[in-house]
Amino acid sequence: MSLTEFAAAKINLALHVTGQRDDGYHLLDSLVSFAGVGDRLRLVEGAAEPLRIIGPEGRGLSAGEDNLVLKAARLCGLPEGLGLELEKSLPRASGIGGGSADAAATLRLLSRNSGAALPGAGAVLSLGADVPVCLAGQSCRMSGIGEILTPAPALPKLWVLLANPRVEVPTPAVFRALKVKENPPLALPETSWADAGAFLDWLAEQRNDLEEPAIALAPQIGDLLDTLWDLPEVLFARMSGSGATCFALFAEKSAAMRAVYDVQDCYPDWWVAAGPLGDAAEVSPEE
Repeated sequence: MSLTEFAAAKINLALHVTGQRDDGYHLLDSLVSFAGVGDRLRLVEGAAEPLRIIGPEGRGLSAGEDNLVLKAARLCGLPEGLGLELEKSLPRASGIGGGSADAAATLRLLSRNSGAALPGAGAVLSLGADVPVCLAGQSCRMSGIGEILTPAPALPKLWVLLANPRVEVPTPAVFRALKVKENPPLALPETSWADAGAFLDWLAEQRNDLEEPAIALAPQIGDLLDTLWDLPEVLFARMSGSGATCFALFAEKSAAMRAVYDVQDCYPDWWVAAGPLGDAAEVSPEE
């Protein structure tokens, strides 16, 4: 047996913080999509342990009971004699939902294997605010604390470069540094954008409200954004989530892949990858 599931990187193309609840959770309004870059989960027979972690970004990642993959597996039940193998390609604590994407992929994988229904919405949300959108795997508007998912206008076909300067920015610290907690929501159009240019014009009018406090905590993010904006043929750049990963958009695959080489050549210690932008299923690379 070797069932596999792709865990696509989540990208907050725009992220507005619109308030804060009495329990401390922040209210968000975000346009979310996915990249053809991510981790991969495998269900394997005869495993010596419930979870084995491999891959270039797996070093130092705990496979203990607090791992989100195992927490997700406990919701579905991991059959005796089977184990999970996580091939980790996304950096940790990076604003692109790596752990949440892994948890969501685990739920899908175990549901496929058993034929059982996925856990209920409350149980999924208990794993983390980004897990519901990663489980849905569709470009959409995400609001509330992450539990409200609504359709968004179709996105144009674009390619996305993701880059992280190898700094971890704790999400709670970024939210604490946010000076204004009540900001205007997204202004989504009622119909799809006429073309990529119209989408990019709209995107430029939106924000990531966490970008400024994240840069205050980690100035390297500002340097990264400057680097991305200077790339040839770049259409747009912004930080995703609470950082430190930032994204750059391109019209063509060739431009995005050249940009990967350009960034890696100048900053060999950074994490850099590129892939198509869209729903998780349509951007999933072949094994």
